[in-house]
Amino acid sequence: MRKQIDKILGNFLALLMGIMTLDVLWGVFTRYAMGNQSGWSEELARFLLIWIGILGAAYAAGQDMHLSIELLMPKLQKKSQIRLKLLISFLIAAFAFTVMVIGGGRLMYITQVLGQLSPALRVPMAVVYSVAPLSGILVIYYKASDVVTLLQNK
Repeated sequence: MRKQIDKILGNFLALLMGIMTLDVLWGVFTRYAMGNQSGWSEELARFLLIWIGILGAAYAAGQDMHLSIELLMPKLQKKSQIRLKLLISFLIAAFAFTVMVIGGGRLMYITQVLGQLSPALRVPMAVVYSVAPLSGILVIYYKASDVVTLLQNK
């Protein structure tokens, strides 16, 4: 299942990057060729960049490409390395839960209740902010999968 999620997420990120590229090209074309940039292209590019960045962080967590300093790990014995990896996975999942799932969920809820819409696209901001809890859930899934793998290979 993890490989399927990786493939879907990777393809979705590539699609978002392609759409953002076309959107920015459209914005540049309308600004310089027509003399007036379309009002929505900058906002769409901003929202797509938010989604790419936050979903990309979840993808990076799934590929174990998150920022880390490898000074301590090689000096530890195998058993201690596994314990440290378990601790790191737990801390990342706890961060994702508190900040991304709970915090992002609250942000979504508040903007939904207030009925906040984006200025140009008139999209509910809750839709834009929904990427935070979604990515948090993905990070938690990836880290739980890492824990299961570590415990099985122990």
